[in-house]
Amino acid sequence: MDAGRALAGMLTHYRADTKAVVLALPRGGVPVGYEVATALGLPLDVLVVRKLGMPSQPELAMGAVASGGAVVLNEDVVRYLPRGSDAVEQVKARELQELARRENSYRGDRPALQMRGRTGILVDDGLATGATMEAAVRALRSLDAERIVVAIPVASIEARERIAAVADEVVCLKVPPFFSAVGQWYERFDQTEDDEVRELLARSRAVFSAGSET
Repeated sequence: MDAGRALAGMLTHYRADTKAVVLALPRGGVPVGYEVATALGLPLDVLVVRKLGMPSQPELAMGAVASGGAVVLNEDVVRYLPRGSDAVEQVKARELQELARRENSYRGDRPALQMRGRTGILVDDGLATGATMEAAVRALRSLDAERIVVAIPVASIEARERIAAVADEVVCLKVPPFFSAVGQWYERFDQTEDDEVRELLARSRAVFSAGSET
């Protein structure tokens, strides 16, 4: 994918960095992340993020859960819940179950992420609002990553500013003044399926392992 290779060209200072790992947000970020990881000679993994939606308004995020068991809450939203409500715990339990299912689907028996002291290069196919990526950044921070880099092909002005406020470094190919959807900036914007995610992760592991042995 051209977007991934172009991003890699802006991240050459991380080439073969033994502390760095490319973390793609499934599903759409995985094809982009694969190209970044391959070009830079870095391992590829996924950071699964699940939004915690308000029970009465699922599109409104109370927070998010992410790979490694990290939980991020949006206190500005949570405070509107009725006193004594267990909505957060109920939604969290449901989303953690789905996160575990996806983790198992993508990772199999490989161990969970260990990011303490490492550099995480978070990759997605683009940012419209930046809400999911912000949750990913904050979750990765809670896993004690030493440095967090966000790399995306395209973002709205507002999303880029939002992520710049929480990440250590942001690399973005395009920040158009008029932005309506991520897909409008791709010639092809096919939906990524779980099988493709698993295939690209396996291919990346094979390439990285072969390179490490030479």
